[in-house]
Order: sequence, then C-alpha cells, then structure tokens
Amino acid sequence: MVNVATRLQILLIGALLFPRLLNHRLFAMDTAEQNCVRSIKLWPPSQNTRQVLVDRIIKNLTTPSILSRRYGVLSKEEAEEEAKQIESSAFATANQLFEKEQDGDGKSSVELYAKTSSTLMVEAIKRGPKSKEDQEPLFESITENDQTLFDISKGDRSFLDAEKTKQLLKPLQEPGNKYTKICFSNTSFGVDAARVAVPILSLVKHQLKEVNLSDFIAGRPEEEALEVMSMFSSALDGSDLRYLCLSENALGEKGVRAFSELLSSQNNLEELYLMNNGISEEAAKAVCELIPSTKKLKTLHFHNNMTGDEGAIAISELLKKSPILEDFRCSSTRVGSEGGVALSDAISKCTLLKKLDLRDNMFGVEAGLALSKAISVFSNLTEIHLSYLNLEDEGASVLVNALNNSGSPLEVVEMAGNDITVKSASSLAAFLISKRESLTKINLSENELKDEGSMVISKALEDEFPRLTEVDLSSNQIRRAGARVLAQAVVGKPGFKLLNINGNFLSDEGVEDVKEIFKNSPDLLGSLDENDPEGEEYNDEDGDGDDDDDELESRLKGLDIKQEE
Repeated sequence: MVNVATRLQILLIGALLFPRLLNHRLFAMDTAEQNCVRSIKLWPPSQNTRQVLVDRIIKNLTTPSILSRRYGVLSKEEAEEEAKQIESSAFATANQLFEKEQDGDGKSSVELYAKTSSTLMVEAIKRGPKSKEDQEPLFESITENDQTLFDISKGDRSFLDAEKTKQLLKPLQEPGNKYTKICFSNTSFGVDAARVAVPILSLVKHQLKEVNLSDFIAGRPEEEALEVMSMFSSALDGSDLRYLCLSENALGEKGVRAFSELLSSQNNLEELYLMNNGISEEAAKAVCELIPSTKKLKTLHFHNNMTGDEGAIAISELLKKSPILEDFRCSSTRVGSEGGVALSDAISKCTLLKKLDLRDNMFGVEAGLALSKAISVFSNLTEIHLSYLNLEDEGASVLVNALNNSGSPLEVVEMAGNDITVKSASSLAAFLISKRESLTKINLSENELKDEGSMVISKALEDEFPRLTEVDLSSNQIRRAGARVLAQAVVGKPGFKLLNINGNFLSDEGVEDVKEIFKNSPDLLGSLDENDPEGEEYNDEDGDGDDDDDELESRLKGLDIKQEE
C-alpha cells in the first residue's frame, strides 16, 4: 500500500507539472491503483516522492529551453541548490494548507505543492546562473561610511556545525569591534550551530542596525528550522534595527511567529524584506500584529508569496500606518481584484512613494481603476511596475492618464502582459511624451499593440528623450512596418542602449530591415531569433503582411498625439 501511495503522489505531482501526461498516466494505472485513489492519504509526500520532485526540478533547470536561451542555463551545482530550496519552500507552503484541511485526502495540498514548485522553478530560471562576482570567499568584512559589515554569505552554501560556527563568528567576539551590519544569508544553521551563534549575537545586538537572515536554514527539517528561527529571534530581541531581511526562509505563519520576539521589539525599522517566504493570509496578519510601529518604514518588500486577497487586506493596514514609505513591492502574491482595491486605497496614503512594484497579480480592471486614483496624488514616483495585472485597455488607459497628470518624474515604466491593444496606444503615447525628460526604460512587451499601436508609440518616441536607454515591445504581434518605424525612432538617441522587439511577426525581410537600421550600432538591437515570420493569426485578421507596409506607414504621417490637459 505504501508503494502504491508513493506512486500516486509522484504521478499526481508529475501530471500537475506536465499536464499533457495526466490522462495517459491515469489510464495506465491498474485497477487496484485506481481503487486506491479515493482511500489513500496523498499528503504528506514520502521522502522518495520529494526527492523525485527535486530531481525533476534539477533536470528542468539544467536543460536548454526557450527561457534558458534568454536567461542562461544553471550549472548542476546551482541547480541542485535551487531545487532543494524550491522543494523545501513548496512543501512548507502546501503543508500549511494541509494543516487547515486535515480531514481531506491531501490532493489539494499536492496540487499546491506542484504549482508552487513550478512557479519557483520558472523564477529560478529567470534569475539565471550566478555571476562570477557572486563566487567570493566565505567571509568578508567591509567598511562603509564608518559602518562595518560582517558578511558570511559569499561563495557556496555552508551547512554549519558548532565548531565551524565558532570559528566563523570569532570576529564578532573581538573586544571593541564596530560591526553594525551582519549578513548570514546563503548558509544553513542547525540547532547546534545556533546554540553557538545565540550568545555571540546577544553580545553585539545593541550595536546592530542591519540584520540579514535570508535563506539561513535551507535544507533543515521544519521542526529544526522553526527552533533555529526562534533561537535567533530571542538572541536579537531588543535590538534597535533599521534594516531587517528574513526572505527565502519558507516562513509561513509558524515561521513569522517564530520570529515574534525580534519583530515585536522593532519600533524604528526603515527597511523590511519578506520575499519568497510562503506568506499566507494568516502569516500576513501575524506580521501586522507583531510589528509595533512602521512610522519610520521606507521600504517594504513582499515579493513572491501566497498572500491572496485577505492577506493583501492585512498588508493594507500596515501601509496605512507607514506614512513615509518610499519603496513598496507586492509582486507575485496572488492578489486579486478585492485585495488590489484594498492595496490601492492604502497606497494612496503613502504619498512619498518613489518605487511601486505590483507585478504578476490578478488585479483586473476594477483594481486598475482604484490604483489610478491612488497614483494621481504621487509627485515623487520614479519607478512603477504594473506588468501582468490583467489591466486590459480600460485599466491601462486610466492608469497612464493618471500618471500623465501626476507630477512624478518617472524613470522606469513597465506594463507588460496586460492585453493592451491599439485602443490604448494614444493614451500611452501622450503619457510617454509627458515624461520624456525623465524616462529611461519603457517595457510594453507581451501585449497586442500590433503594427498600428506600435507606430503610435514610435511617433511619440521620435520626440527628444534625453535619458532613454531601453525600449521593450517584444511579443506584440508587430510586423515589418511597425518594427521598421520603431527602430528608426530610437536608433539615433544619445545614450540609448537596447531595443527589444523579439518574439514578433517579422518576416526575414523585416529582420534585415531592422538590422540595416542598426548597422552602425548592432549592440543596441536585441536578439531577433524568436520572431514568427508567418504570424498566421495576425495575418488572417489584418491582411497580407508586408503588402500592407506602405499603407501602415502612411497612417503615421501627420499623426497627432493628444495630450491630456
């Protein structure tokens, strides 16, 4: 029976990661296995099942693919490290769900386990391999403006035991040391190592201003990891920090509460990072409950969590108590329309915002409309990341109109993957012109602007943009005419660095046209190897491809872009 259960777990996880195999594999089960599906507890997965998932993730991270061609293939060593972290994080996330639904068979937890693993795996691919600069010696001591950093995060991950920890942390015990910042990231403390670290941290905690404990319990069983977190929390209780990073630790609510002593003693935090922590609705509420004051908070990052609408509502309460917040990131947190509206309302209270990142959520049009009201009050915003929010034309138009009318000196604008069409092109163009003095990067990739929309954008870009360095209109169903006009609009700009129009419908002739335009500066043109010369869907709808080029370009002549009053 155990073997059948294990096989069923592997089957379900594999099918969820590779859906096309689902029907075939289920059909291949014998009658006894099929009869067991309803009676077997599918959660928690066996150790063998967990290892199978780790092996599959390693294979995906080290196998060339469309994504890896863009971001790079990880080495076997990096892939093994990433795979273990991904599986551990996914397991912790799914186990939280199972603890709420213990009467079930665990299928929903297995589904979440697979889905979370898949999401984290794609993110690992997009991060790409580590740069050479990351491969440094294990210990580093750096002085910056009379503050000293004690950093043990460099090089390969180290699984610390008591003796190694004692040797590694010796500098912190030196009389009269002036360390005010510590970084224990990219390590793995077990209980024995923590017992050595705790008294040392207790000695220096009152001089510390910055603490980075991200990714410091990797590969440890949940019970041990929670105990280690609790020990570090107790050791640092009473410190007066300005910066705290607890990212990459698969915290969940249990982990957040394991850090309760540390969090509840912080009244002067200026920066808080809780990224990739499995922050659920309950965990988000716990964070808000434990931190006594965010009046001095300037940076708050919640990237890549399972926060959802209810969690977003809890975070909104934290935002309302953070009047001087300058940098807010709540990307990839599964927030839908209700949570998006709540966040938007709270963000309107943070009038000093300079950076706003809400990418990869499920806001939809309603939350987009609410956000447009919030950002209209900003005058200091320099970066706004609104990609993959399901804004559509209606949401995108009201947002760019609000930004157009704001006094913010925007430098970076990202609105990729929002189903934006030519209907919004005039509003986008007017907005770009209104911010031409400050804009450095424009990302409108993975939309549906097509030739006509891209030409409207190109017309705007013909104006002077003294600081513009990057334009991304990849994957927008653009053909030869649109690509040619866009290339001509940016090629001669001083300081320009990259035009990305890959993944469009350029014919071979169109590719040659664009390359010819950039013949004196080929490094400024991104790769064009993923274009689809056929562009069947677009051609069927709009005509015969290059035959329409002259007509499309003629539409551009005399085009006026109306700016909002």
